[in-house]
Amino acid sequence: MTSMETPTHILVSRDGPIATITFNRPEKLNAVTRQTIEEFIVALSSVDNDDSVRAVIVTGTGRAFCAGADVSAGFGLSITGNPATGEGVDHDPGGLATLRLFDMSKPVIGAVNGPAVGFGATVLLPMDCRVTTDAARFAFPFPRRAILPESCSSWFLPRLVGISTALRWMLPGATFDAAEALRGGMVQEIVTPDLLLTRARDIAMEMISDTSPLSVALTRKLLWHMLGADHPMRAHALESRGLVACLTGTDSAEGWKSFLEKRKPEFRSSPSRDMEFTTSWFVPPEFP
Repeated sequence: MTSMETPTHILVSRDGPIATITFNRPEKLNAVTRQTIEEFIVALSSVDNDDSVRAVIVTGTGRAFCAGADVSAGFGLSITGNPATGEGVDHDPGGLATLRLFDMSKPVIGAVNGPAVGFGATVLLPMDCRVTTDAARFAFPFPRRAILPESCSSWFLPRLVGISTALRWMLPGATFDAAEALRGGMVQEIVTPDLLLTRARDIAMEMISDTSPLSVALTRKLLWHMLGADHPMRAHALESRGLVACLTGTDSAEGWKSFLEKRKPEFRSSPSRDMEFTTSWFVPPEFP
């Protein structure tokens, strides 16, 4: 595994087609500052724009995944603006991070090595799979701090675990363990600490080993975006258009040929190059 960035609040490394982004403030239990979030967004954009990266793992250094926001020196969240109209209201930094995760064209696997609290829990929600250890603890403690859920978690969490479980976890703001997270559907597997990154990598490889980069990117985006569609006709329209793009693209012939020849495919599509036709598909609404 080789390092891709100078160590600061975030580390980025590569192991073949998989990039690992690591929260790297172990002395603060990886609690985040504005700088941390800005570096995290830059790291996500960097690996998303690199066609040699096929999947991403996010984890933490030391005994915590992320203990939330570091408020020891003041997080610096703006409190100006009009709550009623949104005029002058600043962006929630955590929301910018999860929106960038939502917009990824590659699978993202969360490897939760320890406590994931506040932002540490909400940042996991737009990831495509979450693996944890028994040492992990989760909390959405916002009502206990007299604030609201952040990082777009009021959109992501009910879609991930259902409204009843989301309310049961969000309203009391209490801490729950990995077993509860598994039962609720927030995480998909619990493994021993020594196997955490290995298992995360195995899951990533399952997603990318014999799959077309373009097909993976389109499938990921469609599944996430259709959660908010108001009718299946929207999915039908985009899937029909996407099928044309895939069947006329660089990977289609290779997909059938490798299947018939019973060999591993050699796909050459590039999400950064071959998805220009989706420019108008996933335009987000304006803020605020």
